[in-house]
Amino acid sequence: MNRRHFLKNVVKGTVVAGSAVALGNYAPLLAATGQPAPAYDLVAVRGGEPEVMFDQAMASLGGMQTFVPKGSRVLVKPNIGWDVTPDRAGNTNPKLVGRIIEHCLGAEAREVSVFDHACDPWMQCYRNSGIEMAVRSAGGKIVSGDSEGYYQRVSVPGGRRLGEVKVHELFLEADVVINVPVLKHHSSTMLTIGMKNLMGVVWDRGYWHRNDLHQCIADFMTFRRPALTVVDAYNVMKQNGPRGLSVGDIVLMQSLIVSTDPVAADAAAAKLFGVEPADIRHIQLASEMNLGRMDLSGLSINRIRL
Repeated sequence: MNRRHFLKNVVKGTVVAGSAVALGNYAPLLAATGQPAPAYDLVAVRGGEPEVMFDQAMASLGGMQTFVPKGSRVLVKPNIGWDVTPDRAGNTNPKLVGRIIEHCLGAEAREVSVFDHACDPWMQCYRNSGIEMAVRSAGGKIVSGDSEGYYQRVSVPGGRRLGEVKVHELFLEADVVINVPVLKHHSSTMLTIGMKNLMGVVWDRGYWHRNDLHQCIADFMTFRRPALTVVDAYNVMKQNGPRGLSVGDIVLMQSLIVSTDPVAADAAAAKLFGVEPADIRHIQLASEMNLGRMDLSGLSINRIRL
């Protein structure tokens, strides 16, 4: 299914949860890139700067060309929700975002776009997070998520509580989606990691909060999973999330988690935070819905210490 066909069908609400593209199945990407499957289900790196840890993770997964076909349109989706500086760890580390874009362009992506539906005023979030400058310096395209005109209503065929949702056009149009959350405490869901970070591609987040937030987070995974989830755990907000109050909320962990399985990525990040994955209800629900693997014991994991 090519990009135009996929976009046409999701807007009509006819892409079903079992289809390879809707589930973010890795097989179509392998066919498009001609690369062998990565040797690991998940890579966990510790002890380096964000960009260096990402370099190491991607080397062990066969390089970005494994995930990004030549000439493809890529969406990199960080957390840019808050008007805070990078030392506050309310948003994804800008060094990591910039390096991901460089890898995508090095794999000969046609374009790499970045956006988030911010909670604070979006222009201030983009600027003060350091992400706007990082994106432009790396050669990416920064896009607003603040206008409803960018969003199209689609059906979520596999949703239990989330039957339809307005989704940003970049999420629909991208050939490849790379989800780049920052690991942190959250007052509503205990943690916010990868699956919850995708709330930033929808228009009406309030509906999710009013209608079983955890189930809606899991439901959205039946629409389209990212090709990669890259969890920024360099600085981790351990309390007062999602915005935080001060640098006193932050613990330096210097860690990074990368996986093609969004449930496994969130489960590993939860353990890193010190929480059992099953205690985060949307992780448990996504596992029960067979959207990924919460039990990490059967996975091939590459643990790298720098």
